[in-house]
This record gives sequence, C-alpha cells and structure tokens, in this order.
Amino acid sequence: MTVLVVILAVILVIVAAWAYSRANRLDRLNVRVDLAWQALAAALERRTVVVRVITSWMDNSGDPAVRTAARDLAACADAADRAPRSAREDAENALSRALSRIDPIGRPVGLVAELADAETRVMMARRFYNDAVRDTRSLADRFLVRLLHLGGTAARPEYFEIVERITPGTGG
Repeated sequence: MTVLVVILAVILVIVAAWAYSRANRLDRLNVRVDLAWQALAAALERRTVVVRVITSWMDNSGDPAVRTAARDLAACADAADRAPRSAREDAENALSRALSRIDPIGRPVGLVAELADAETRVMMARRFYNDAVRDTRSLADRFLVRLLHLGGTAARPEYFEIVERITPGTGG
C-alpha cells in the first residue's frame, strides 16, 4: 500500500512540475506577444509620422488635386493613429490604400526612402507579432493546457493582418 502511495505521489509531482512548466511557458509567450505588439504599434506610429511629413510636403504644392490628396491622406493617418486596437487593422489598410494612390514621383528622395524604411519595419514587426501569436495559440490550444486552465485569465491573442505593400494602380 505504501508503495502505491509513493508511486502516486511521484506521478502527482511529475504532473505538477509539467503543469507548472507549461503555465510558465505560456506566461512567457504572452509577455512576448505584448512586447511584439508594442514594437508593432511603434512601427505603425513611425509610419504615420512619415505619412504626416509627406502630407505636409504635398500640402505646400500649388496643385489643388495634390492638396486634396494630402488632406485625404492626412485624414487616413489620423484615423489610423486614433483607432482602437480592435479597429487598427482596417484603419491601417485604409492608410495603405491611400498611400498607394499617391504618386511617389516628384517626392523628395529622402521621403521616399523614409517611407520605404517605415513600411519595411511595419512588415517585420507584424511578422514577429504574428509569430508570437502563433506560438502562444499553439500552446494554449493543447488539450491538457485548456483542461487544466494553465493559461489563467490571459486573453487569447489575435493575429494582426494588414496589407504589407500595395503597388500603385492595384488598389489593394
């Protein structure tokens, strides 16, 4: 009888150690998602700043059509900047579509390069974020992790899907 109790105690300790390590891993993955989101938000904000510089440059144009396009682009940038996290994808996609309608020819080379760099950083940050979300969801979706509620009260992370680059003339 004591052998059985010892065996059950050993099994219980092994299961508890496994559960603790899974819960700890899931917590670290949730922290990774949060940090990746902060990096993505910073990259999106940087792109918005570059867009505002471009709209400022366009607003100084003598062409009324360019000035109207600048106001539309600025409105999209403001909407993307103020959008809550749940609506951020749509707002950022609208900004990408508005950017695709702006002809880069005639724009200062520095602004073109700055926008390209900002868009590349957004693309990379989005990929890192989505990788973190994939890893977290993969662990959180496992049967025993769900059964034992090892995820605690952490919200299930959602992917962030935006168009990476829209080439002019395609419209999305």
